[in-house]
Amino acid sequence: MTAMLEVDDLRVAYGTILAVKGISFRVEQGQVVTLIGGNGAGKTTTLRTLSGLLKPAGGQIRFKGRRIDGTPAHKIVELGLAHSPEGRHIFPRMTIEENLLLGAYLRRDGAGVGRDIQRAYDLFPVLGERRKQAAGTLSGGEQQMLAMGRALMSQPELLMLDEPSMGLSPIMMQKIMETVAELKAAGTTILLVEQNAQAALTLADRGYVLETGRIVLEDHGQALLGNDQVRKAYLGED
Repeated sequence: MTAMLEVDDLRVAYGTILAVKGISFRVEQGQVVTLIGGNGAGKTTTLRTLSGLLKPAGGQIRFKGRRIDGTPAHKIVELGLAHSPEGRHIFPRMTIEENLLLGAYLRRDGAGVGRDIQRAYDLFPVLGERRKQAAGTLSGGEQQMLAMGRALMSQPELLMLDEPSMGLSPIMMQKIMETVAELKAAGTTILLVEQNAQAALTLADRGYVLETGRIVLEDHGQALLGNDQVRKAYLGED
């Protein structure tokens, strides 16, 4: 059976420095798959390459059976792969609703776009309450909600989330993770990069541990939660 996303021996370089050193993994339809690891492990670089923002130095990326390595970023979105980036990258002077509409810039189904904006407001009621407010006035957690909502506006078949809980309060982090769980329950396929390994592995069907650009461990999420090496390195347990 063909996976929705297949990454085979992916290598990514910044100049002469190899940041991703031949990683391979799969994401099946309906799964949440997480990449965990410390700073500099290559997680964000991997997502940026999958979404077409970086060009790989080697290896193959297949999405729904089609090779997409080297495909322009806007074409990758059109194929059904959306990326909510680290740091959110919302447009602060535009309204919440205008930010969401930008996520649908490739679509031509006005009625469907309207329904999906309402879906974003149902997922994140605070965005609906402030829809005409400048996005830059939102808190960090609210901006993360907006970044996720904007990514969902392209109707992705696979949603990539890069550090959605970074810098958030524990309460807001819990809300974001509850939303990821809600999206999973609705059948959304998700590739999650997250430094909070406990939260990520609790949600994940499968997890991959990256260290300095290489996958050093892979297993079901619950199995990695119980792995002594993972618990010591990423869960703060002795």
